[in-house]
Amino acid sequence: MGGVVAESKVDFGALAVLHKWPSLANQRRPDRASYQVSEGTLDACISAFMEKPAATRHLYEIRTAPQPPLVTEILSPEHVTELARLREFL
Repeated sequence: MGGVVAESKVDFGALAVLHKWPSLANQRRPDRASYQVSEGTLDACISAFMEKPAATRHLYEIRTAPQPPLVTEILSPEHVTELARLREFL
């Protein structure tokens, strides 16, 4: 069970970009493209994401190079939250 996490290494120093989706009434606008908010390391983007109010985090995503099996190219808000927990655990 816990073996996958223990054996999987996540490079939190990898280049990543935090994106935000335009919104209307706190909902993503599917007819608009997301835009870059900040660029830096995966660690810095996770920190910037976690500083956003919880009620607006669903409007953000992080894009980075995939690091299977834990990191995908586009990280959803739920995935970013899980990586933040993993980062704190490590």
